[in-house]
Amino acid sequence: MNIDSDKVLKTLNPRKVWVPVVLGIGFVVAMMLLDKDLTADKLLLISDAGGGPMLLALLIIFCRDAGYIYRIRQISGKQLSWVSSLFVIILWEFASAVTPSVVGGTAVAVFILYKEGIKLGQAVAYAMLSAILDNMFFVVAAPIAIFLSQGQAFPGIAAVNFEFGGSLEAVFYISYALIAVYTFAMAFALFVKPRAFKWLLIKATSIGYLKRWRHGAVNRGNEIILASRQFKGKSLKYWVSISLATLFVWVARYFTLNAVISAFADLTFDQHMLVFGRQIVMWITMLISPTPGSSGVADILFPQFFMVFLADYTLIAGMLWRMVTYYPYLILGALVLPRWLQRVFVKKK
Repeated sequence: MNIDSDKVLKTLNPRKVWVPVVLGIGFVVAMMLLDKDLTADKLLLISDAGGGPMLLALLIIFCRDAGYIYRIRQISGKQLSWVSSLFVIILWEFASAVTPSVVGGTAVAVFILYKEGIKLGQAVAYAMLSAILDNMFFVVAAPIAIFLSQGQAFPGIAAVNFEFGGSLEAVFYISYALIAVYTFAMAFALFVKPRAFKWLLIKATSIGYLKRWRHGAVNRGNEIILASRQFKGKSLKYWVSISLATLFVWVARYFTLNAVISAFADLTFDQHMLVFGRQIVMWITMLISPTPGSSGVADILFPQFFMVFLADYTLIAGMLWRMVTYYPYLILGALVLPRWLQRVFVKKK
């Protein structure tokens, strides 16, 4: 991979880094202002939030990010230093926040890993493995959440519909099916038959209109083969450590909302588990969102899933949830990105 440092620096001008941040925050603020339910009285309800649970939410986020840093360092076989791992995770979260959920920040992660000194084949492998582990959590956890909640993981509001058609449950199952197929296809390609997967890509792009993507298919196939080689002979300890880290970061991610809701309402253990299960369902539904960081879609779905626990506090709790889980990565990423560009391009010239 030949990268022109000056061109990249010019394209990612620090002054331009704030553009997606401003646009992302502006989009959500506009939706809030257009919300007829947003009144001064509703905003004042923030004073009722319990300080302890909100501090707990921030602590959980810190622990979650620490888990991500640990996981990417373990995945890389400790090729990444702790500082490099910190940069990778902050910028990866930033990329995820400013791109549609359906796109994600994986492609950006490959570039970041590459510029942190990881070979291209390894960078592709580590980013792919991270995505597979995350998606596998959804694939396994969603059926468990639905089963344990006895169907209550879906809100009991039949009127939840989307402009592109279909009920909430229909959209969820479509999104879940797409994630499952993608995850198992990538796992098969990465761990079982990488060359067979490349052959399928080439054959698929040998048909009529699809021929225009043949060159890209060959490149993707080669990347899969290179990536597959990185994980041959890895020890059981390696797989257990990154799997447990994945479980930890996603449990922490979801319990952040449990803490936010607890700032306004007293939840029983069963209610905590139901909130946790509903987040899994909501998150999978949001993964096909076309908006940056699922903005808008998350704000629409949140009341449908959690109003039963929050009542009049639903709007303000939703705002606080987004404030502690979304906006910090926009701002932190915008602050860190210029320093990272200086670090990996200017100092390495």
